[in-house]
Amino acid sequence: MPLLIPLIGAVMSVFLWQLVRWQTFIVALTQFGWLISTGALLYQVLQKAVLTTQVGNWPAPYGITLIVDLFSALVLLSGSITAVAVYFFSLVGLDKTRKKYGYYPLMLLLQMGVAGVCLTGDVFNLYVWFEVILICCFALLSLGGKKAQLEGTLKYVTINFLASGILLMGTGVIYSLYGSLNMAELGAMVRDDHPNLHLLSVAGVFFLTGFGIKSALFPLFFWLPASYHTPPIAISAFIAGLISKIGIYAIIRLHTLIFIQIQDDTQPLLLTLSGLTMVVGVIGAAAQTDLRKILSLHIISQIGYMLMGLAIYTPLAIAGSVFFILHNVLVKTNLFLISGVVAQRRRTFSLYQLGGLYLKQPLLAFMFFITAMALAGLPPLSGFWGKLMLVMAGFEAGNYIIVATSLCVSLVTLFSMTKIWNEVFWKPNPLQRKRHLEPSAEDVLRGRILRVPVVFLLIFILLMSLVAQPLVNLSKRSAEQLLHSEIYINAVLYKADPTVAVPKKE
Repeated sequence: MPLLIPLIGAVMSVFLWQLVRWQTFIVALTQFGWLISTGALLYQVLQKAVLTTQVGNWPAPYGITLIVDLFSALVLLSGSITAVAVYFFSLVGLDKTRKKYGYYPLMLLLQMGVAGVCLTGDVFNLYVWFEVILICCFALLSLGGKKAQLEGTLKYVTINFLASGILLMGTGVIYSLYGSLNMAELGAMVRDDHPNLHLLSVAGVFFLTGFGIKSALFPLFFWLPASYHTPPIAISAFIAGLISKIGIYAIIRLHTLIFIQIQDDTQPLLLTLSGLTMVVGVIGAAAQTDLRKILSLHIISQIGYMLMGLAIYTPLAIAGSVFFILHNVLVKTNLFLISGVVAQRRRTFSLYQLGGLYLKQPLLAFMFFITAMALAGLPPLSGFWGKLMLVMAGFEAGNYIIVATSLCVSLVTLFSMTKIWNEVFWKPNPLQRKRHLEPSAEDVLRGRILRVPVVFLLIFILLMSLVAQPLVNLSKRSAEQLLHSEIYINAVLYKADPTVAVPKKE
């Protein structure tokens, strides 16, 4: 259903081309249907650990496998929550021209691509679903045809097509080695296949490079700050909040299932990439004076934390990465939506031209403060719990350098968020004497409507912060499933008890 619901909604939206009101109604039903289906999927996974189905009833590994475990179910649910918020924001936060020419069907197809990545059990289909995401992002980023958009889209498409080619090469290497692309079968094969480990490492480099480009790891991040700030907030919020995490999802999935035998060899590389990604992203953000660019560069920095858990590779570290992904999807989306509310009122994203919003919009100031401090990891907010798990795992594993790096980056992140607070909300408005900046009654009403999705996401952020233990427990259960890959393999190949060891191939 998480695949079919957005697909059906997209098709119906295409048939209602340029009939914006009807599209709005159809998409509303679709978004709530997607949210309900992902929630129901998580509930079923909590009962049965792993769910699988074979498309067309072809047995694994010959048919197309769809599989969901706790990790993929949690990522899907967080994506559906953000999709509902972005939909409500787009009702008044996006111009009618873009709505008439494909915004809604493209967003729904993008959501289908996300669901495909999370549910596929096949390496080639993983590549295909990423191509669906790429095509939809390309169309959404360029929708409207503004010069800055087209320039940013060109950079985005060029580098991501290169990443797609690298992923395809990695897929070819995997198939040439094992004659299969089913992830579960590959996971079973690589366990005892020591002669091919050096060639498996080559495939691992291809996949790490390809997905590293798509998730903006160092040094492959340069396209992101040049692209994500160019489209309207209703587009950039969803792409920045969710799509940038899907690449890390794929890296964690493959390294805990297929590339598990070479994890010891890649750990120093992953630790180095994690630390450099954190540092470069946060330094770039601290140097910016445009609100959207600051938030875009912080995406890069936060990706480093998500990779940190995989690099340490302990149950607590993987759980920290899972928790941090879920936290960051909600927090980053909300920060972009808040920036959209600010720009709707002041018609600018420049920090130098903003100010005084604390007195004019105290509720918005409060919502930004909570969300920004969650991003910085101020206790007891959600970012603190994710970073605490990662830091504790780093100390337990003896990786003191990456722990020190992560703590220093948190301080600079706090500085960046404080800088936004001071410039946008606290200091006096430098243009307050100009009459044309006074909002009309219509603008005031639109601003109030735009706050609704911000409040919606803030509720989930506060739940993650103040009642964190249930999600921490789910993250730990997810990490146990990821590190015990026999659960995944048995569910696909043998339909057996997931606690039984994987049978060795003759």
